[in-house]
Amino acid sequence: MGKLTVGALRAVLVVVFAGTVFVQAGWVWALVRGCDPVDGSLPLTPLRVITILGMVSVQVALVCVWRLVTMVRRGTVFSPAAFRYVDVVIGAIVAAALAWFAVTALNAPGQREDPGVTVIMGGIGVAILGVALIVLVLRMLLAQAVARDVEAAQMQAELDEVI
Repeated sequence: MGKLTVGALRAVLVVVFAGTVFVQAGWVWALVRGCDPVDGSLPLTPLRVITILGMVSVQVALVCVWRLVTMVRRGTVFSPAAFRYVDVVIGAIVAAALAWFAVTALNAPGQREDPGVTVIMGGIGVAILGVALIVLVLRMLLAQAVARDVEAAQMQAELDEVI
């Protein structure tokens, strides 16, 4: 992985992390002020809490991706230590999907006349879970690569003994 690619990815990770912190700060500020609508529409407090928790899951995934990129740069990504970060990323994506489904469920009663919005939101939740499944497949590929790396190291050691 080139330095330009790593730098660009890290820049994106920093921008997204800063954005999630900004959103969290805004929602925490709104929670403290207690700015729920008085017209009887959907109370925003549960949505704000779920959003804050969803942003935490995104932040956890970002930190793990940062660590994985660091491992790639050092050439240590094909090690058992990488699995810990990949597993946390999968868990964070699933947590984000669950948070999205919770928002969808809270929003659904207000969409009785136009249920298409709820269906679309549910579809987005399924797509988020699909991302978790893609990362799970990538984890399996990493496991195969680690196994091949260990096998190659053993074969090299045997070859060194013969020579």
